[in-house]
Amino acid sequence: MLRVTVELWPGGRESARRVIATADIGRIKNGAHADYEVRLEEGSLGDVGDEAVVREYPRWSASVWDLVARCIATALNGGREQLPERPVLPEVPVHTSGTVRYVRLREIPEPARTFFRRNIANSSRPSIEDDREPFDCAYAWDWDDFLRSER
Repeated sequence: MLRVTVELWPGGRESARRVIATADIGRIKNGAHADYEVRLEEGSLGDVGDEAVVREYPRWSASVWDLVARCIATALNGGREQLPERPVLPEVPVHTSGTVRYVRLREIPEPARTFFRRNIANSSRPSIEDDREPFDCAYAWDWDDFLRSER
């Protein structure tokens, strides 16, 4: 079994490190051309991608990083051994109520919504009376700052 661990070191400080993601890769068929099962997990998001299998991998032909990259790509791309489309920043509509520009949290796709929610947990947020979920909103400038890593 291989376990690939992704750690975050805030400000480059090892003392503040924390694990933010793992990939578990297990050989399920032995031989010169082996099969590997992979499972990805990312912090509070839990399982990411699909549990996937890389089949008939030529074991002694490349670096372990080649196997790791192929396993991760397969799990993220619905079982196909190729990279998925490169992600883009989420496009979220900005709404206006009077002079307040805001975004609806429910319109932010995952995983950005989870990370943004956590980021604004202790921030003031608008209550938009004419929105069907008046407390599910955030200021547009907070969203913009979040995307630019300024908050």
